[in-house]
Amino acid sequence: MPRTGDGVRVQRVVMPSGEESATVLAGGLVVESVDRFLAHLTTIDRSPNTIRAYAHDLRDYFEFLECRGLQWDRVVLEDLGRFVAWLRLPESARDGRVAMLPWAEANLAAATVNRKLSALASFYEFHQRHGVGLGELLTRWRPGRRGGSWQPFLAHLGARPERHRAISLRAERRPPRELTQAEMTALISACDRLRDRFLLSLLRSTGLRIGEALGLRHEDIDARRRLIAVRPRVNVNRARAKTWSREVPAEAALFRLYSDYLHEEYGLLDCDYVFVNLWGAPVGAPMSYASVDRLVRRLRTRTGIMFSPHLFRHSYATGLLRRGVAAEVVQKLLGHSSISVTVDTYSHLKIEDARRALAAAGFLDTPAMETSE
Repeated sequence: MPRTGDGVRVQRVVMPSGEESATVLAGGLVVESVDRFLAHLTTIDRSPNTIRAYAHDLRDYFEFLECRGLQWDRVVLEDLGRFVAWLRLPESARDGRVAMLPWAEANLAAATVNRKLSALASFYEFHQRHGVGLGELLTRWRPGRRGGSWQPFLAHLGARPERHRAISLRAERRPPRELTQAEMTALISACDRLRDRFLLSLLRSTGLRIGEALGLRHEDIDARRRLIAVRPRVNVNRARAKTWSREVPAEAALFRLYSDYLHEEYGLLDCDYVFVNLWGAPVGAPMSYASVDRLVRRLRTRTGIMFSPHLFRHSYATGLLRRGVAAEVVQKLLGHSSISVTVDTYSHLKIEDARRALAAAGFLDTPAMETSE
C-alpha cells in the first residue's frame, strides 16, 4: 500500500459495464487489495450502497494501518484489537498526540464498530481464497445448531458448521423505530400530489423498499388480483430490488389510488415506470432517489415528523408480527433472504405488547392504559 502524507480516501468509480462502484485511494494511488475486493462485490451484483459502505469501512482500516506503519497482509490478532480501540477514539486523538481520558465517551457505537469488523472479515475472506492466509483472524468455524436451546450429546457432529466473528463488541440491540398509524396518515395527507400520496401509501401497505418502489413498472401492478410484483431489473434511475422476485398482496384502496393517479396526473405520458417526474425536468423520466429525498424533507418540515421511507417498511413488518402473522409469511412478503433476518430484526416486543400478552394469558386483569407512541 502506498504511504504518503495525502491520506486515505474513498473515490467513486464507474465500471466499464456502467455500474457505479467505489474504491479507496492512499496517497492518490488505488489500494489494489481493496479495489479487487470491491470490484468483486460489483461483479456479484451487490448494491452500490453496500459497496460504498464497505469502501468507507476499509478506508478507516487502511488509515489505521498507515498510522501504525503496518502491512494489511502481515497483521496479527493484536493489531486488530488495537484497530478496534483506535476506531473508538475521537478523530483528533487517533494520531496519538492527544490522550483519551478513561471516562470520555467512545467516538463510535459498538454496533458501528461491529459493522466495520464484518466488512473487514469479508475483505480477508475474499483474499484468503487468493492465498492470503489471514481469513481466520476475524472469523472462526464452529459447529452449527439445528434449532432450539437443548441439543443431545454430540448432536453438533451432524450439523452444518457456521462462521462467527472472533472479535466483536457487546452492542445493545435497539428495535427499529416505528411510525404510528396517525403519523403515517399525517404524512400521506400532507402530500400535495397524488403521485406522492400513492408512493407513501404503497410503502405503508406493502413494506416495499424505496428502491423496489421506484423500479416498479405498470405491468407489476395487478389490480384484478390486488398484487404488487417486485422484480429485480436494471433501472435507468439506479433503483434496485435487492432480492428475488416476489408478489405482495395489498388492499383495494391502494389500487383505487393508483387509478386516480393515472387518470388525474399521469395522463397520456408514455413511460413504463410507475413513478416519474411530472412537474420537474426531465418530465417523463423515472423518479430518482434524490426526488424522494426532496419529498421527505418537505414532509418533515410540514408535519414535524422525522422519518425516512424505510420506516414505513419497519412499521409494516412489526405490525404484521404484532397481529400474529407467522414470521415465515412476513419473510416472504419482505423478501428477506432467511427467516432469521426477519425474526432478529422485527420480532421485538414493546411493554404494551407484553401487557396485552399477559392480559390474554390471565396474568393481568386488564391491560394498563397504553402510552402513545
